[in-house]
Amino acid sequence: MPLIPEEPQIHESAQGPRATPASGRTAPTPRPVPGPRPAAPSRPGRPGPLRPTPPAQRTPRDAAPAKPGPSGPAAPAAAASPQIQLIPASAEGALDAAEEAVDLLLDSGRAPGDVLVLTTGAQHPWAEHELSFGEASYWAQHDAGDDVFYADAAVASRAATRPVVVVAVNGGPASVAATALPLAHSRAGALLIVCGDPQQINSVLGAGV
Repeated sequence: MPLIPEEPQIHESAQGPRATPASGRTAPTPRPVPGPRPAAPSRPGRPGPLRPTPPAQRTPRDAAPAKPGPSGPAAPAAAASPQIQLIPASAEGALDAAEEAVDLLLDSGRAPGDVLVLTTGAQHPWAEHELSFGEASYWAQHDAGDDVFYADAAVASRAATRPVVVVAVNGGPASVAATALPLAHSRAGALLIVCGDPQQINSVLGAGV
């Protein structure tokens, strides 16, 4: 009689690839794929993750020298204008107001040699006293630059620049104030303090500065 082939038996090994890797360990259950993982912190003794190296900073030696423009080297930046502070005072009280301003400057730490005081009317008593010994001695103290210097506004053009200039508009012809205030502004390195009539001062500084 004819032989009937036996039905093939399905063995476990024929059910497709096994989940066990070649090493014999059971493969873990599949998990959802997470998003990008943050870089693991570096451990002591091991270098951390590589990062892009920032561009090396150029030292002045590496920098190329600046080339002058068509009109030659660049001009230096213009000096900043000094601040202007107005202290309202009458002609009779302007000198006292200037003295108070000087005291406040010195109390705040300003060096005496930083301050120049100009008067448009009667001279400061210190200036009168020092001039009694002669102009040479008087201006020598100005050149020394180690103390507050008081001068008549009429000779302010001879005074050197100082960080602070205080002007007492204590009288005198209007033309003196009109000339002295712009000149004092040019002599002040950081601060110009003007004691006097605000209307007169604003009219002069507004036109002359």
